[in-house]
Amino acid sequence: MTLALLVAISVMWFPVALLFLGKGEAKGTGAVTAFVGIVVVLGAILQAAVFKDAFTAGLLFVHGILYLTVAYALLTGLADMRSVGNVSLMVAIVSTIYCVIWFTGGPVLANGQQLVAKSNYLGLAAAGYAGLTYEVWLNAYGKFPAKGLAVSLIVWVAVGLLIPAFSLMTTGALPF
Repeated sequence: MTLALLVAISVMWFPVALLFLGKGEAKGTGAVTAFVGIVVVLGAILQAAVFKDAFTAGLLFVHGILYLTVAYALLTGLADMRSVGNVSLMVAIVSTIYCVIWFTGGPVLANGQQLVAKSNYLGLAAAGYAGLTYEVWLNAYGKFPAKGLAVSLIVWVAVGLLIPAFSLMTTGALPF
């Protein structure tokens, strides 16, 4: 489920990046952002309820909510983007927590079980998600250029979405 969602998210990140580069328009980009946001939130619900994976679902939920917030801003022509930035700041904090957990692995329980295994690649991906969402926050406050955010989005479409998704779908393993 999550792997397909990563591919779907790329369908939003790339047009948003192009919009920030002056290629595209807000309402069409807002529509795809809304569609992806809805799919991600629904996917998070399935991840938690059906696949019993609340850990992954938590990261999907916060990102899906951010995507829906961005969609609203783009579709309505929101002039003051600080509210989007504020949501993005919280998503950045959550992504940072995921980054730390994946780089270090979750705690080992008394019975020796570890609920979240250490994964350097997922830690790297979460660091990228955190970086992107900190950039969105800074951009919303006029402290980071849209072109810089666009380049970051394009890079992380590959590194944080497509490479891990297709690597896991085709080989069953992450690149490292």
